[in-house]
Amino acid sequence: LSPAKHIVKVDGRAGLFKGLTPRLCSSAIGTVVHGKVLQPLPPQTSREMVARSAATLITHPFHVITLRCMVQFIGRETKYSGTLSAFTTIYREEGILGFFAGLIPRLLGDILSLWLCNMLAYLINTYALENGVRAARPARGGDPGRVPFNPQVSTMAEVKSYSQAVTGFFASMLTYPFVLVSNLMAVNNCGLAGGLLPYAPTYSSWLDCWSQLHREGNMSRGNSLFFRKVPAGKRYVWE
Repeated sequence: LSPAKHIVKVDGRAGLFKGLTPRLCSSAIGTVVHGKVLQPLPPQTSREMVARSAATLITHPFHVITLRCMVQFIGRETKYSGTLSAFTTIYREEGILGFFAGLIPRLLGDILSLWLCNMLAYLINTYALENGVRAARPARGGDPGRVPFNPQVSTMAEVKSYSQAVTGFFASMLTYPFVLVSNLMAVNNCGLAGGLLPYAPTYSSWLDCWSQLHREGNMSRGNSLFFRKVPAGKRYVWE
């Protein structure tokens, strides 16, 4: 891909791993928090929402640092040279709130994605596959100890197991605008060139960011590695 090639050309292969350390910290801490919150609770959607929200809340400072480390590439800056120094810099310049820039749209996106994913999976498993599963059941009056082989049962079980992954993909596509707005707000007016004009406008709030992106037709900006949006014609081209 041309963006990756450009990064390698300018910064070498190490440039592709900018922000890796805070990203790994975020993943590790998020996994632990999610498991600790969910462990004493029954596996329901509302419980999963609480666990996921807690993990997002606690790890968001690492998410902000990760994004800013990557955005430094635009202006060739070294403001965020390490995870610990980045914490010091953000606290000194922005206070506690700086660690939670873009948190609200990220939380909303996570919650909506979770509910959409589980709702779509439930509809598919309950209604779309119901007829096939019923048809595969042995007829009444047969030998209860003998379960005849039916390839349809195996097929339905496979489709049901994959439905969660498929619905998760579609849910993430539908909630992508929240991810985009959250990422933009995390670097908005933070002192880096990538968060200031002419590279990016300054937003007063995440709602202002959402409104501007919606007016420009850029709500799906950056959602594909293979298709890039051309602002003039607003169409996708293959690179």
